[in-house]
Amino acid sequence: MLTLVIANKCYSSWSLRPWLLLKQLGVAFDEITIPLDLPDTKEKVLKHSPAGKVPILIDGDVTVWESIAIMEYVGDALGKPVWPQDSKARAMARSVAAEMHSSFQGLRNACPMNLGKKYARKDRGEAVARDVARFSEIVRQAREGFGTNGPFLFGQFSAADAMFAPLVTRLDTYSIELDATTQTYVDTILSLPAFKEWRAAALKESWIVDADEVDEEAIENYRKAP
Repeated sequence: MLTLVIANKCYSSWSLRPWLLLKQLGVAFDEITIPLDLPDTKEKVLKHSPAGKVPILIDGDVTVWESIAIMEYVGDALGKPVWPQDSKARAMARSVAAEMHSSFQGLRNACPMNLGKKYARKDRGEAVARDVARFSEIVRQAREGFGTNGPFLFGQFSAADAMFAPLVTRLDTYSIELDATTQTYVDTILSLPAFKEWRAAALKESWIVDADEVDEEAIENYRKAP
């Protein structure tokens, strides 16, 4: 049985990515949750990976860290359809997944992932606007070029969708205005049973990460702390 080491579901964007992929591909796994920003967080994570960061996938004597590496392992070792079968679609999917890994800093910095809150729409600056425009461009190009056989970026669910899932939650949390094509894609991800399962668990968590709590009044507070 695989084991996935993750952080708080309310805040951990990197943990969501492989978790959602494994769920969508029907791969069974156990979970270990290590809450963020506690005195012993680093120590606990280092017991599972020398990098000291989550997520971490453990498969017997194999340990894999970093979200994209975990996804590649799932495809290689388990034979799962992590990427599109079509070579052109696969090339773009890998490209945009890597772009997500290294870019979109404006949106990440201004709009931390926080599934427990909903904020009112407002101007969040040029950096966020540029990132949203780039994401919408990716959605449009992927859907128009390769999305005819399903509702996801490349038709069927792939690692690219998993990589962009946390960005999707930010667009929802911060009530960011989107064009119709992008909004439909956002709604598709948010309506996934696997994502709803993640979100339901996130809203039951009692941990608060102050750095990811934006200092403005929330129009809705979803969290139901125990």
